[in-house]
Amino acid sequence: KDKLLKQMDDLKVALSQLHVSELPGSTASKLSKTQLVCKSIAFVLTAINQTQKENLRKFYKGTKYKPLELQPKKICAMHCQLNMHEENWKATQQQRKEWYKPLELQPKKI
Repeated sequence: KDKLLKQMDDLKVALSQLHVSELPGSTASKLSKTQLVCKSIAFVLTAINQTQKENLRKFYKGTKYKPLELQPKKICAMHCQLNMHEENWKATQQQRKEWYKPLELQPKKI
């Protein structure tokens, strides 16, 4: 981790120097160099974040409660899904209709 942080600092310094040397009429090679440095910074950041998350997973393994970022992600539809009781619940008016007029007695559509 220390190596990654040191590499990150070096890349940030290099990026700031490239930004300073950039002028409106600068060559395309400098612009491409800034893109490369930005990408390498992103690679280092992802490596750091992955190792941190891995260590957290090891720390919280086997515990009852876990932080939200380690819990399995659910899609919005699963969060909004009703449970079985709520799905089967009917309004009182609907219950009355079904009570007074069962399906067998209702006229069939052709």
